Amino acid sequence: MNSFPDLSAIVATAADFLAAGGPSIWVIAALSVITVALILWKTWDLIWLGAWSGGRHVNRALELWRAHQDGEAKALLSGRRTVRAKLVIAAMEAEQHSHLDREAGKEEAVRVAKLLLARAGGGLRPLELIATIAPLLGLLGTVLGMISAFQALQESGARADPAMLAGGIWEALLTTAAGMAVAIPASIALTWFESIIDRLRLEMEDAGTRVFQRSNAPEPVHLATAEAAAPRRFSAE
Repeated sequence: MNSFPDLSAIVATAADFLAAGGPSIWVIAALSVITVALILWKTWDLIWLGAWSGGRHVNRALELWRAHQDGEAKALLSGRRTVRAKLVIAAMEAEQHSHLDREAGKEEAVRVAKLLLARAGGGLRPLELIATIAPLLGLLGTVLGMISAFQALQESGARADPAMLAGGIWEALLTTAAGMAVAIPASIALTWFESIIDRLRLEMEDAGTRVFQRSNAPEPVHLATAEAAAPRRFSAE
């Protein structure tokens, strides 16, 4: 016995569903495909940008930076694709070249951070648009379907069949259900992605602040320097 569903039956059911819903259901079906594609692409994009990497290399580089090991800190992050690493390298270079004007260095780091966050937030506006217009398209299809059903009821006159009216109403309500079925996952995904980007924004702000706070920290004292600066004591002969 074949336990797999009949593909032809599924296709026929989907075709009947689209035909019953009218033009609005075709638009909503297209939006559903776009929504799935956007969610999959944005998930992969955030993985590529290091949204879930935890920033282990960035924290190690900041420790080296605070210990005034600039070369090692920048080499650790060199070539990394995450937005945290790119911001920290940009902030380090800005801090190194802004001894006379630290505010200019901070503004450069903020500029880079805004560009990186804009890159991380790409693709969210289409999801927001879909979450907004999908229920409206469903409601529009329902209203149009109800108008058609009542027009048919009026034309039938005294021979009106309640079953015909009920059939027209449930077919019209299909578009509302379809619109909500598209809008709900889009809204959930949008909220999830926005929370990830908000966390990235806080972590990037913290990392940039730690880069520019080094100038307020005391210079590390090396052993050789400490021995040379210490007063010599001579034993009495």
